[in-house]
Amino acid sequence: MQNVLIVGVGQGGTALIRLFEQIDMINVQAVADIDEKAPGILLAEQKNIKTFHSYWDALSEPIDIIVETTGIEDVFDDLKQHKPKQSVLIPGTVAHIIYNLLNEREDLFNELKNETDSRNLLLDSIHDGMIVIGLDQTVTFVNEAAENVLNLNKDDMLEQPIQSIIPDSHLPKVMKTKQKELNQSLRLHNGKQIITTRIPLITNSGELLGAFAVFKDITEVVELAEEITDLKNIQNMLEAIIQSSEEAISVVDENGVGILINPAYTNITGLKENEVIGKPATTDISEGESMHMQVLKTRRPVRGARMKVGPSKRDVLVNAAPILVDGVLKGSVAIIHDLSEIESLTSELKKARQIIRNLEAKYTFDDIIAHSSEMTLTLEQAKVGAKNPVTILLRGESGTGKELMAHAIHNESNRKHYKFIRVNCAAMDEEALEKSLFGNVLGPPEQQRGLIEEAHNGSLFLDEIGDLSLHLQARILYVLEKQQVIRVGSQDPLPVNVRMIAATNVNLERAMMEREFREDLFYRLSRLPIMIAPLRERKEDLKPLIDHFIIKLNAEYGRYVHSIEPEALDKLSSYDFPGNVRELENIIGRAIISMGQNETNIAERHLPQLRKQTYHELDLFQEPDHQESIPLQDALDEFEKQLILETLERNNYIKSKTAKQLNISIRNLYYKMEKHNLGKHVQG
Repeated sequence: MQNVLIVGVGQGGTALIRLFEQIDMINVQAVADIDEKAPGILLAEQKNIKTFHSYWDALSEPIDIIVETTGIEDVFDDLKQHKPKQSVLIPGTVAHIIYNLLNEREDLFNELKNETDSRNLLLDSIHDGMIVIGLDQTVTFVNEAAENVLNLNKDDMLEQPIQSIIPDSHLPKVMKTKQKELNQSLRLHNGKQIITTRIPLITNSGELLGAFAVFKDITEVVELAEEITDLKNIQNMLEAIIQSSEEAISVVDENGVGILINPAYTNITGLKENEVIGKPATTDISEGESMHMQVLKTRRPVRGARMKVGPSKRDVLVNAAPILVDGVLKGSVAIIHDLSEIESLTSELKKARQIIRNLEAKYTFDDIIAHSSEMTLTLEQAKVGAKNPVTILLRGESGTGKELMAHAIHNESNRKHYKFIRVNCAAMDEEALEKSLFGNVLGPPEQQRGLIEEAHNGSLFLDEIGDLSLHLQARILYVLEKQQVIRVGSQDPLPVNVRMIAATNVNLERAMMEREFREDLFYRLSRLPIMIAPLRERKEDLKPLIDHFIIKLNAEYGRYVHSIEPEALDKLSSYDFPGNVRELENIIGRAIISMGQNETNIAERHLPQLRKQTYHELDLFQEPDHQESIPLQDALDEFEKQLILETLERNNYIKSKTAKQLNISIRNLYYKMEKHNLGKHVQG
């Protein structure tokens, strides 16, 4: 039994009371109407049905179905929002249709009793479709609305079996059971969806005359409902995505009032929904301007705006964009990034990169191009050194490949499964370098171990060892002789088993004469000196090196360069390469970049301008007829590059001396070396 509450009991509501009385499965529990003298109120009192002047009071009753017949939209919306969850709400339009149908049925019977012509006129005037059958189940009447719904002519339906017109018709069943079927859904053969009410035709004396159906085309309503359902599903899906997103999201309407946030937003700002939803867009800002308001004002997106949000004044980065629907501004959406988290991740990434760079020996002897007799001999020496636990000193000009050789020696040795740590002795000041190498007992626990300890059982590559201070030279010598390390701030030696590979482009013999390098350390390092020849002395390696760099740079640049043309190779062969192999790689890289996408061979025109041997040869004041014109800035840059390189060469690549002689800071020297591709630290 379903308990029903009827809200609004005027004529329509009164008719529903009478209708529901005839249905065994329905019990009219209560009625509500603000008019105390409404006909339905009086009828309900006669039938001992509870009456209320306010539907709010009636909602406390045990109600399964609420029928709203007032037709007032606010009443329907209020009932929809506050009705019990288990109750079904039926709108007044449905009640109105039922009321009309009942009235029409009564009119129909009256007209049938009086006059057939009047009956047909009345039924044809009904907006809903109507079809009537007799006892033989053939159609006796069809109105104009039914013709339109069924897409059939009246003449083609009259006196035809109802099943031939509507195969799924229940009118024969209604005639047999003499029971009404109210508001049944049916899809017709033409695809239309209808709501139909089927009623048997019975006289007052109980004689069965036939049955009739009144139906309404609801195809458009159903399609609209499906669209609304789809939109609702999309909305639910989007809300689920936003709520589960790890990105902090904030949405405001066109007036800058908050309408949506997600849990990630609360985690960053510390603000909950009740503190943001319905509040101005500036609510969450502790320092800075609202990007939502800026977007709403300019209708343009904003990226990378920094501000502080929430009570804890969290540093954030904000990206915001307008929400436009068919060109109409509907609001703004912002994504908030926690800067502290970004900075932490960046720091961790830098640490990871540093660890990978320092602890991984990436190259083997197979990666070293050696076709010349000079380089072949060097490789043989290096392979011998790799198999012995002797200290190795790699010597050679900048760019010859000393670090590459150090990697290969480690990977060929029995220490290859342990750490390979690279330290650039010229990259930091003495105090920082000492703590980094030897450790510091006064530092945090995780930073007390130095790089020498980290390299235990592995290899320590000391690049640019010629730039070490005499104090640090003495400490390195102690490690080599004692196989022990003493941390900064301590007197206790700690045992270490580390193999040192040193490299330098400095003339150590001259440095010893000038008392800038310890003689005992020099001899200790020089147990197995390996000299790597400059590229100008091993031109046989030039073509294989170029082929190697073409393959490497093709992968990096996404190009398909095949080779180098003979004229271009001849030009490079006549060049002395002051920057050695590193300079060659730079030249090939610049040549590939200057090539067209469809060009496959490096031609002479692709090569960049090769630098002079000395800046004295760079004649910037020749007549235009004797020299190709060159922009002033390019000429100044070339002059600066040549001057720095020559000064470095004269000072055996000791950068402190070079900076002092050029009257610039060591930091500025590093900057200019990087600018001119001389290598930030000028290493082997």
